[in-house]
Amino acid sequence: MPLRIQRDVKEIEGILNEILNIHSPPVARCRLLSSGFNPAHALNITEDLAGHKECIGCGNCIDICPILAREPSRREKTEQRTSMALESIVGEDCDRCDACVLVCPQVDTTIKHYIVNRRMIEVMSRLEQRIGDEDELDLDLFVEEVISPV
Repeated sequence: MPLRIQRDVKEIEGILNEILNIHSPPVARCRLLSSGFNPAHALNITEDLAGHKECIGCGNCIDICPILAREPSRREKTEQRTSMALESIVGEDCDRCDACVLVCPQVDTTIKHYIVNRRMIEVMSRLEQRIGDEDELDLDLFVEEVISPV
């Protein structure tokens, strides 16, 4: 669960950048970073998985992921709608757009503001470089579909 009192992003900037630079959906790690690393994050098998420590399974990250929008057949691998399911079905193919982090209700506003204010230009330029790449035909078709009039 996001902290009521937001912390100074400088306290977590180093680890946050490491998390955001991994070639895998970062939402699960950002969720854990939001409430801090502590012993309460150890999963006790006898606990109910719903709650503030674990993903609530809202599916927002699954719904927003551009990889799954371009390749909906990946969703057939699991019916789960959790951040860990997103990691397993997208894996290293992640666009690193950080959209999953921005829509997660369990990620601190501090982290979301950091992404929007400090990382979004980098994300957009990285994706723009891939548009027109012959190896990224799906991305080109997706962009065409998004910008074409309905």
